[in-house]
Amino acid sequence: MKHGEVIIACDFDSKQKTMDFLDLFQEEKPYVKVGMELFYGNGPEMVREIRRRGHKIFLDLKLHDIPNTVYHAMKKLAELDVDMVNVHASGTSEMMKAARRALDEAGSRALLLAVTQLTSTSEQTMQEELWIPHPMQDTVLHYAQLAEQSGCDGVVCSPLESEAVHQSCGEDFLTVTPGIRFAEDAKGDQKRVTTPAMARKLGSTYIVVGRSITNAADPVAAYRRAMQEFMEGEHA
Repeated sequence: MKHGEVIIACDFDSKQKTMDFLDLFQEEKPYVKVGMELFYGNGPEMVREIRRRGHKIFLDLKLHDIPNTVYHAMKKLAELDVDMVNVHASGTSEMMKAARRALDEAGSRALLLAVTQLTSTSEQTMQEELWIPHPMQDTVLHYAQLAEQSGCDGVVCSPLESEAVHQSCGEDFLTVTPGIRFAEDAKGDQKRVTTPAMARKLGSTYIVVGRSITNAADPVAAYRRAMQEFMEGEHA
């Protein structure tokens, strides 16, 4: 199975903190995730600056609205020349198709991902609060199948669901998996988590690692450790 890279979640509250963090990397240009906090606080110019520095970017805004709104929003995001963007699969197949159409019409090379269920969501919460009565894995697989049929390149899911998604949607259908921690780290607000090595074993194409790298005493060493564990499967 083809494996991608470790994506660092740059969940910082300011441009300065982000740039100071990226300045630590002198030999590597890690793939980075820009999420809502950083994007809403600093705007599109933040993305352009990271791009100018030579980093690949996963723009993690999880669009979820009526198809027409998502179409026009994705047309604007396509101008930022990022490598990955995403929508919520629960926004319906028509919404996902609208996002796909927007990227294609803009000539964007960005991979389109659909979020299945957030890794902070437990099955109990999904059933009791979202009123989705099906088991978590069945729900994730259903959303993944809809995403594939709607033209998405892959899904964002828990590494615990990667293997089943690949079995259902094929080896080339990407699984980008947050909820990654080193074995000794606390889970924080995540519910469905694994180590980098276990994520590889379970079939994740890319892993997203946040606090285990950004809060480490030596973030560069932590990034290298995550890359080694994910690419080589050690320390599972």
